[in-house]
Amino acid sequence: MIAKLNVFLQKYIAILTPLSLIIGVMVHQVGKQLLFMVPLLFAFMTFVGSLSMRARDIKVFARYPKTILLSIVFLHILMPLWAYIIATTLFNDAMLTVGFVMAVAVPTGVTSVIWVSVCKGNLPLALAIILIDTLLAPIIMPGLLHITVGETISVDTIGLLIDLLWMIVLPTLLGIILNEVTKGRIQQKWSPTLAPFSKLALFAVVLINGSAISPYIKEPTWELVGIIATVFVVSVTGYTFAYLLGRLLYKKQTDVATTFMFIGGMRNISVGVVIATSYFPAKVAMPVVFGMLFQQVLASSFSKLTKK
Repeated sequence: MIAKLNVFLQKYIAILTPLSLIIGVMVHQVGKQLLFMVPLLFAFMTFVGSLSMRARDIKVFARYPKTILLSIVFLHILMPLWAYIIATTLFNDAMLTVGFVMAVAVPTGVTSVIWVSVCKGNLPLALAIILIDTLLAPIIMPGLLHITVGETISVDTIGLLIDLLWMIVLPTLLGIILNEVTKGRIQQKWSPTLAPFSKLALFAVVLINGSAISPYIKEPTWELVGIIATVFVVSVTGYTFAYLLGRLLYKKQTDVATTFMFIGGMRNISVGVVIATSYFPAKVAMPVVFGMLFQQVLASSFSKLTKK
């Protein structure tokens, strides 16, 4: 039963994610009362995702140091800079600029492991990048936001750092420690059971945070259409840049090129939504939340490209 539920949720995740957002907007009064649950749900999702990680994953750094460093640079320098240029060019709104930068500055998505596996990429390399990038998040994200925000919006940097530690770092370390202590048995026993609940938690996060941005999207405007279209462009170009760069640098290592593409294109958008709704005006969350609409669809599309 649980296995069938997980297969169903995975198959229709690209449909269920925007549906959750729509429901969140419709029941915004209820959703706003549940905002306190979002960090807890995200910590649970992080823990479940980390059950597939082992401390030995870091050892891959010795074999692919340049690839891992390039991935970090791509994720947290090149793409945030690209998003900043697009946002400041198209929108004269500091809050939207912060939102677009945050949407691409968050750590790479754990779900990229699924696509790396399906497309026969380098799974140990993917896990190593995810692990290192996740552990660096409390350092990288506050720094990037401070540079982007400047004096325009006040940010509680210490509070942000603490939230990132207990939502990302601590659940990740707990998952790794349990996996090490049980020598991988906990992953085999717990992951299949917890996987569907992790996906349900994702839909709940989208639904709850949909209520936070409901005032901006209940009445469609041309600005809203422009924001969604721009989020789509940023998402597509992220995958495209990662794909082209991977093909250029790793012509003879197709597994590494495939891994680089999914790592560079996928984002842990949920953490961006939590941070946006917790520390910034609701408008900042708009580009971040809409980023959820395209992730799985684009991953599926680019997976077909890699197979060809």
